[in-house]
Amino acid sequence: MIAAVLGFFSKKMRRAKAIATANVTSNSSTSSTASAEKAVVSSNASQASNSPAAAETPTPTQDPATVIQDSLKELHGLIRETQGERSKGDTNLTNIGKTHERMQSEQKMMSPYYRTKLKGLYTTASSDSEKEADLLRKCLEKIAQIKAVRNEQRLLAKNSGMYADGEGPRKTMRRGVLMTMLQQAALTLPLWIGRGTESPPPLCGCMPAEANYIAKPGDKIAARVKSDGDENWILAEVISFNTNSNKYTIDDIDEEGKEHVLSKRRVIPLPLMKANPETNPEALFKKGTLVMALYPQTTCFYRALIDEPPTGPMEDYLVLFEDNSYADGYSPALKVAQRYVVQIKEPRKR
Repeated sequence: MIAAVLGFFSKKMRRAKAIATANVTSNSSTSSTASAEKAVVSSNASQASNSPAAAETPTPTQDPATVIQDSLKELHGLIRETQGERSKGDTNLTNIGKTHERMQSEQKMMSPYYRTKLKGLYTTASSDSEKEADLLRKCLEKIAQIKAVRNEQRLLAKNSGMYADGEGPRKTMRRGVLMTMLQQAALTLPLWIGRGTESPPPLCGCMPAEANYIAKPGDKIAARVKSDGDENWILAEVISFNTNSNKYTIDDIDEEGKEHVLSKRRVIPLPLMKANPETNPEALFKKGTLVMALYPQTTCFYRALIDEPPTGPMEDYLVLFEDNSYADGYSPALKVAQRYVVQIKEPRKR
């Protein structure tokens, strides 16, 4: 019985730790949310988002700066609540440890007294864990709202030709700066944390988008474009979608202003959330799966085999890119973030 209870509680704690682990790395994002993320780090809260779709953008009558400031205040309050719940949980975990130590020192079997006591302690610990997880989810929703407001501001600035310091057009951006931005985008991709036996949603890890899904302006995608007579899959950003023609207008991420108009079959939405290997391994590509992955330090996707899936929520895939210059036809294993590994889409045969 105790083994079963320990296993149940261990799973609960792994999920809570996964949220906290994702936050520590993710909190290195952009400067406007730095104060919020610094607060999350200090309180071991999470940067993951349970449902990006739930993030709300301000109405036209709301000032974005005010919305962000108010959201930061609310986030700070939620973090303090989370820390309080965590302290309560830590005290209970200490009592559980001491009880087991006492049992071992007295060399007693599981007596009715200790069985009842431990059952109560584990029940309380499980309840504390759920309360903390609920507060963390509220933190995630608040962070998602802040990100949504910032993205809306970025798109407005881009459309008007106005840029914040250090965020000029990509055609004038140094290569190293662009690569750093792509790495940060992968690090700060929200980690999906489900409830109980809840299944991962579409666009979480390797889960495909629904058939009628339309990527929103600003979303990153893999796009099959023609260039100098060749066709390549590139990293791009959605500008708009025309419902009449059923086509996207997209912008090459490597050369802002170089637009393409493409049909839906030439576009693959990138994941909106990372999958946690510890709780949802089914949402990750398995070893040996043929995929398309973003080659490191480039903005192009190439065919590759999964060598090893991620082992932790902040870990990357190890992939083998197809490369005829090697004897076995594949490159050595290279790391690629979950955000930049997608299901392969073969060209339509003519």
